[in-house]
Parts: sequence; structure tokens; C-alpha cells
Amino acid sequence: MISNYSNRQHRIAVSAIFFLFGFCFSSWASRIPAIQQKLMLSETELGLVLFSLPVGLFVSLPISGWLIARKGSKPIVTFAAICYSCILVSLGIAESKWVLIGCLFVFGLAGNMGNISMNTQAVNVEALYNRNIMASFHGVWSLAGFTGAAVGTLMTATGMTPFYHFVTILAIAIGIVVVASRHLVSVDLKSAENAPIFAWPSKSLLTLGLIAFCSMLCEGAMFDWSGVYFKKVVLARPSLVGAGYTAFMCTMAISRFVADYFTFRYGFKRIVQASGLIIMSGLLIAVLFPAFSTAIAGFLLVGVGVSSIVPLVYSAAGRSKTMSPGVALAAVSTISFFGFLLGPPLIGLLAGISSLRLSFTVIAFMGLMVTVLASFTAEDRA
Repeated sequence: MISNYSNRQHRIAVSAIFFLFGFCFSSWASRIPAIQQKLMLSETELGLVLFSLPVGLFVSLPISGWLIARKGSKPIVTFAAICYSCILVSLGIAESKWVLIGCLFVFGLAGNMGNISMNTQAVNVEALYNRNIMASFHGVWSLAGFTGAAVGTLMTATGMTPFYHFVTILAIAIGIVVVASRHLVSVDLKSAENAPIFAWPSKSLLTLGLIAFCSMLCEGAMFDWSGVYFKKVVLARPSLVGAGYTAFMCTMAISRFVADYFTFRYGFKRIVQASGLIIMSGLLIAVLFPAFSTAIAGFLLVGVGVSSIVPLVYSAAGRSKTMSPGVALAAVSTISFFGFLLGPPLIGLLAGISSLRLSFTVIAFMGLMVTVLASFTAEDRA
């Protein structure tokens, strides 16, 4: 009984950390228009400014895995959570685009440090439960995204400046850290006691990374191009241009809370294979039948398809027998990150050569690749 109670405390604490990072990120995203207006940035300037965030994220990938392997995920995730929420405030007071670029770089660096360390914590809790629960943690992150966006909309409507908005978020975040940090898992799972800090990923980890790459490529396409697709291909009314993105986000969030049950019942390989086919089917429906209702149905399916892939891949990577969990997660994240970056420009390039419908057809092929690659994985883990 005591053990079960302790496990629940660990799970709630890690869930709270996932919520914190999702809440902070969506709070920032909700105030981008206000900050753009404040600094009088053109669309081109804003695009260049925003690129500094993924640069910081990419730079931190090997550093994060090394720090977690050396120091453990508990102190790193606590440090990253405090830094992340503090840097959020600096985004609200930046007085020039160069200051904002620097702040966003550090924001991305702290964000990815938190991402790797909190997923390592999630792997630890999974080991305590001895079953898949990773997707539920990512579901909490998605839920936090909706919450942060809603709070941001409210703050904007009341005329609150980004600075005071972000100070409010900081206060909430510090409260979460103070309470949750006491119940995080103190000692990380060690699949291989003498695993090197730096090592070339094994074949199984490379396969997992490629699966996540294909999934993140689809996910990035949905984030950046769903609105454009509904505007230019579906020809939706201006008030409904964002409906496809909303549909995708809703099913992605909801599906993450049930993905663990289906994984437990049917296994890692079958769920990932099915997810890839669902992604492909959803995108092809939206391409072949670009009416509003059928496009919405297609985007709903894409949300279901991508929902469980990255959580399951992270879970499997964290159980690697050749690397410590933090380093394995960093290795897989590095590969998958390129998919997130490559997706949006790939769609733009193909759309310029041919059309958006062709672009989305190519992205649908990435869903099929998820299914094919999953066939080369072990049934239960990496």
C-alpha cells in the first residue's frame, strides 16, 4: 500500500512538471502577436526571431543528455523548470529584437533540457508501475497547452501586458516546482550500469529515432500549415480557417490519455504500425476529398495517429540497454527534431513546385514510413 501511494505521488509530481512546461510554452505562444506589435517586427523579422528558439533547443540536445547522465534527472528538471519560467518573464520585457533573440535562444535551451529530463523522470515512473504510462504524461502537456492558450486569450482580452501575464505564470510555475520537486524520482533507471556517456546510437535507437522523425515531420506540418491548407485548399470561411488545427490538437490530446491502455493490450509494435496507417489515411482523406467536413475528419484522424508515437518511442528509448535513459532520449530527440524542422519548409517547397495537395500527399507517405519502420522494432521495447 505504501509503495502504491509513493508511486502515485511520483506520477502526480512528474505530471505536474509536464503541465508546467506545456503551460509556459503555450503562454508564450499566445502572446507572440502582442510582442510582435510591441517591437514592430515585420513578418520576416518575426520568423527570424522565432528561429532562435529551435536553435537553442538543438544546441542543448547533447548537453542535456550528458548532464542528466552525470547529475541525474531530478536536479536537472528542477533547475530547467525554474529557468524556463523565469526566462518566460524576460520575453515579456525584451525591448529589442536582439534581446528577444537571445532570450528565446536560452528559452529553447532550458525547454529542451526540461524535455529530456522530465521524459527521463517519466521513464523512471514507468519502471515503478511496470507498464506503459508515458502517453498520459504527454496528454497532460497537451492539456496544459489548451489551458495556457485559454489563459493567454483571457489576458489579451483584459488588456494585460505580456510582462504581467508572464509574471503570473511564473508565480504558478514556482509553486508547482516547490511542491512537485519533493516527490520526483531521486535515482534514475539504470539499464546499463557502465553505459558510456557518449556513444553512437544502436540500430534499435536509430530505428526509433527515424520513427519519431517521420511522426514529428507530420506533426510540424500540422502546426504550421493546417490553417493555410484550410484557407487555400478547403476554402473555409475566415472564421473557420483554424478549425483543422483545433480538430488535430483535440484528438491528439484526448488520444494520449487512452494510448497507454491500448499499448498495454496490443503492444508497442502494433500500436505504432496502426498509428502510421491512421496518419496516412487522415491526410489522404483531406487531400482526396478537400471539402470542409471531410478535411476535418482527416485532420481528426491525423491527431489520433501522431498522439502516441513520440511518447511510445521515448518510453522505448528510455529502456535502452546500451545507453543511460537521458543520453538515449537525447539521441532519439536529436533525430526526431530534424523532422519537426524539415516538415514545414518541405511543404512550402513542394507547394511552390506543384500544390499544397501534393505536399500533404508526400507527408502522408511519412505516415506509411512509420508503419514500415515499426516492423523492424522489437515487440515490446528498444
